[in-house]
Amino acid sequence: MGLIKDIYSVAFYEKFSQAAAEVHPAFQKQKFIDSIYAGDFAQKEWKDRMKHTTVVLHQFMPENFPEAVSLIDKIIENLKKNQFTEGNLAFIFFADYIEMYGLDDFKTSAKAFVSITQFISCEFAVRPFILKYKEKMIEEMVMWSLHENHHVRRLASEGSRPRLPWAMAIPYLKKDPASILPILENLKNDPSEYVRRSVANNLNDIAKDNPQTVLEIAARWKGLSKETDAIIKHGCRTLLKQGHPEILSHYGLESSNIELSAFEIKTPVVKIGDALQFQFHLRNLNKEPKTVRLEYAVYYKKAKGHLAKKVFKISEKTYQPDQLVKVERNQSFRLITTRVFHTGIHELSIIINGTESQTLRFELI
Repeated sequence: MGLIKDIYSVAFYEKFSQAAAEVHPAFQKQKFIDSIYAGDFAQKEWKDRMKHTTVVLHQFMPENFPEAVSLIDKIIENLKKNQFTEGNLAFIFFADYIEMYGLDDFKTSAKAFVSITQFISCEFAVRPFILKYKEKMIEEMVMWSLHENHHVRRLASEGSRPRLPWAMAIPYLKKDPASILPILENLKNDPSEYVRRSVANNLNDIAKDNPQTVLEIAARWKGLSKETDAIIKHGCRTLLKQGHPEILSHYGLESSNIELSAFEIKTPVVKIGDALQFQFHLRNLNKEPKTVRLEYAVYYKKAKGHLAKKVFKISEKTYQPDQLVKVERNQSFRLITTRVFHTGIHELSIIINGTESQTLRFELI
């Protein structure tokens, strides 16, 4: 599998510049490609290559921003006609162009987002507009949530997430998400799962700063349809992991008369690169079937010596009266780029419907 930065290849730029030249005869195809590869292009990573493409493209576009946007629309139409892949990540520089050069032209940029996002997502590019124009931009996005195209509807939800990963945060929405709630209301029954998943992710973002808001939405949407129930479940995943009492109650997840026994760590000393092995028994002592959400928490030792908790889901299913189940699990300590392991004493616990057991200790070497 190639590196993501390699989507910006000679072949890509040749096909793109050909499509641009076909609708804009003044577009200097070879000069554009030479400008792309001038300097240290080979050393640039993916995001820098994308930004570089935006800046070089700007030199070959009309100076007048509305004219440039009109030309981008024509280029996209030509790319579609030539079946140059819709949704191809390489084209994110179109969205970046609007972000870089259109911030002072609200009207043209808002229209541009609607057309461009139907070809390549604009969720990152829209963020500076929310920061600059606040409610004016959100009102525009509320209208997008009623658009006939599912990519535009998704942009309304995904672009307004208070904590969109890899994107700039929107501090005022983290503080008070009230202005984006009409977007989520409009999309809660959306026919597209792609859109509904974005609604759930937006709710999950909100839950991290305003859990009460999400709990109120969960209560209001409960039982409207199986789709809205799925949105709530996915949107409350952080609250469920935190063992938030109200959301546990919402799902009827209470831990009385669920017995944990024979909890043991089979590998009390674990080498980095290997896996922690543990097991336990679970019995439903109730006289009726019980839904059990089963998780475990690893308390990782951090660089400064303190422990940091991370919760992992095992299952969520119904246990019959007096049903006894043996559960065995492995937790990998294989080295990965997103996690640094520190040797020393770590801890492990089992979580049953939000209620945590005592912790057992193990050593990482």
